[in-house]
Amino acid sequence: MPRATPKDDPQPVPPAQPDLDDCCHSGCNPCVFDLYDEALERYQSALAEWQARQAALKVQKVRTVHARPSKPRTRR
Repeated sequence: MPRATPKDDPQPVPPAQPDLDDCCHSGCNPCVFDLYDEALERYQSALAEWQARQAALKVQKVRTVHARPSKPRTRR
């Protein structure tokens, strides 16, 4: 079974925060800042899920390392 690598599950990238000049200040619905807030919430959720997966992978790696049978030691 192939092992998962960071390339298989990259860390989520935060959304780019809009500049104050990106808003037209005319009360648009949705405003660019509303869209940013929604994207930020999705990012934070995705980041939390990614961090949980990474933590589970670390636990799995530790269990795999500790579960390997040790070789009998021989004297030379």
